[in-house]
Amino acid sequence: MDDLEHSMASWRKLPPAFYLRPDVVLVARELLGKVLVTGWQGRFTAGRIVETEAYAGELDRASHAYRGRTPRTTVMFENGGTAYVYLCYGLHQMFNIVTNRESIPHAVLIRALEPLTGIDIMLERTGKKKLDHTLTRGPGNVGKAMGFHTSQCGVSLQSEDLFIADDGYRVADDAVAVGPRIGVDYAGEDALLPYRFFLKGSPYVSGKKQYT
Repeated sequence: MDDLEHSMASWRKLPPAFYLRPDVVLVARELLGKVLVTGWQGRFTAGRIVETEAYAGELDRASHAYRGRTPRTTVMFENGGTAYVYLCYGLHQMFNIVTNRESIPHAVLIRALEPLTGIDIMLERTGKKKLDHTLTRGPGNVGKAMGFHTSQCGVSLQSEDLFIADDGYRVADDAVAVGPRIGVDYAGEDALLPYRFFLKGSPYVSGKKQYT
């Protein structure tokens, strides 16, 4: 058994009920410390989630679903527990988790990870020569390092190729920072909502580190 198999043997895949809850802000907070795993074409990579952002659907001007259902956002209106991957600036594959029940288009953007396993694969995908904090800092880097692509929209987080696991790591309340989301100034007052969560002191966290 290699190191990844040994580690994964004790990991517990988060159940569908975790994603189906109505409070997307709570889900975003509770995703901190969990382990995101991808296994595209048998190439497994894993990283601990250290930064998230919640998006509250049609009531949230920062959400892609604010203007309703479109070909791109259709997956957000399905039952929670699936991937929503979109292309940003024609370059970055941004990985989001659809939450809540069908017809309520909530989602959580994964903004940063602490690499755990498959780092050699992440380096290959990103073209980096050695591990540093930029490898999985920011959602664009997360998407590249973890092998995400828009073709994976709708993939279940109960699959063998994509899931989030609880490995027993616990995040204390005083270790969590809360602040406004990044890059959503167009959303007016909604840009100020405290929907971004990150682990204090993590070098992988993106953007400015101000917090409450």
